[in-house]
Amino acid sequence: QVQLVESGGGLVQAGGSLRLSCAASGRTFTVSRIGWFRQAPGKEREFVGAIIWSSGLPSYADFVQGRFTISRDNAKNTVYLQMNSLKVEDTAVYYCACDPDYSGPAYFKAAYDYWGQGTQVTVSS
Repeated sequence: QVQLVESGGGLVQAGGSLRLSCAASGRTFTVSRIGWFRQAPGKEREFVGAIIWSSGLPSYADFVQGRFTISRDNAKNTVYLQMNSLKVEDTAVYYCACDPDYSGPAYFKAAYDYWGQGTQVTVSS
């Protein structure tokens, strides 16, 4: 089992920045990939980006358009989502998730076995 805890959400004005953290604990040696997803009210949970745990190689959804950066600190078992140039439409609950064994594409929600509780990001105009 892997436990994930997100933090860093909050209220920010459009154009501002936030950094979300995803702290992993438990059987972290089994982690292959950490993904970030988000869910806005009334919408499906959507892929934001992911990072390969061992290499640090990130991938992103098209809508990110260079505004977000995913990084990790293996010593702290923590993955970060740096979000810049935030837009009102980025308002959502942000979740991190763990894929232990590359069981599907990075954007495939079912590939992820463990999920955090989510952290709210609200961008005001």
